[in-house]
Amino acid sequence: MKYVYLLRSISNPHRTYVGAIEDLQRRVSDHNQGKASHTARFVPWMLEVVVQFRDAKKADRFETYLKSGSGHAFAKRHFW
Repeated sequence: MKYVYLLRSISNPHRTYVGAIEDLQRRVSDHNQGKASHTARFVPWMLEVVVQFRDAKKADRFETYLKSGSGHAFAKRHFW
């Protein structure tokens, strides 16, 4: 299983992050411990949305979509 997850910074709620990973709990822990360079500045983080996929390729495509222009608009409308 692979997860696409959306995080929101607790310290700065306007900051968000989208990622994909197989070990979700470890990755969220890494974000909150400042081990991920893209999110270290805005710790702590909370999970907003998690989508689980059986097919890793579909998860990767969904993550890529959410990071695109139209994907940002979709996420803003439906998730944030």
